[in-house]
Amino acid sequence: MTARTRAELAHAARIVVKVGSSSISGESSWRIPMIVHALAAAHGRGCEIVLVSSGAIATGIPFLDLDAQPTDLATQQAAAAVGQNVLVYRYLEALRPFHIVAGQVLLTTGDLENATSRSNARRAMDRLLGLRVIPIVNENDTVATQEIRFGDNDRLAALVAQLIQADALILLSDVEALYTKPPTEPGAEPIDVIAADADLSGLEFGATVVNSVGTGGAATKASAARLAAASGIGVLVTSADLVDSALKGVDIGTWFEPAIEPAVEASVGAF
Repeated sequence: MTARTRAELAHAARIVVKVGSSSISGESSWRIPMIVHALAAAHGRGCEIVLVSSGAIATGIPFLDLDAQPTDLATQQAAAAVGQNVLVYRYLEALRPFHIVAGQVLLTTGDLENATSRSNARRAMDRLLGLRVIPIVNENDTVATQEIRFGDNDRLAALVAQLIQADALILLSDVEALYTKPPTEPGAEPIDVIAADADLSGLEFGATVVNSVGTGGAATKASAARLAAASGIGVLVTSADLVDSALKGVDIGTWFEPAIEPAVEASVGAF
């Protein structure tokens, strides 16, 4: 059943959790065991967990002796091909003590636009969840082009939540909540709850790159959260460091209330 409030996250049956590159790549890779520990606890209570994880390109960069994130598509694809293996291995090793198996699911926009591929993806993930496997979803960077990329995994996470009819979506960020304006600016205040029909035009989420390895930001999270909420899925935006509290339904972060009468499921191109 759809989580209508943050507190209901503690009892939700199916949750999509998204984590960005900046939270788990490079010097931040120490967070992977912490995040896995929280996911394992939720899994242990019977929750079906899908993890949408960025970080393939950022993880692959050091192995290619690159000084910074590549800007050309071919090198990005090469870094992703190398980094995806390492990233999934790190998750598998962190899950091993909990005796939980993970499965890799790589998607492109075409997979979700095409009815047959979309149905196949849904069936595969439903079966993985039924087998108590945690699907680890990422964009298939090695085959995606600039024209067909999701652009950020916040958007992908919202679409995956729709695809599998999740009860809730948790978007993990570098800050504890969304703010009325960039948190470094005077007068910025954290936002507690955003109603399904709220007018966000007066808020300044910004659209800047988080850092050299991340392409998300407050604006992408707000946009993805509205997409999921419009289809009846409650969304929490909070810090990756608070993932355990988030899954336990603690009153943290910014909660996007799900629409009572969900809109028709959005297509990839409509977002």
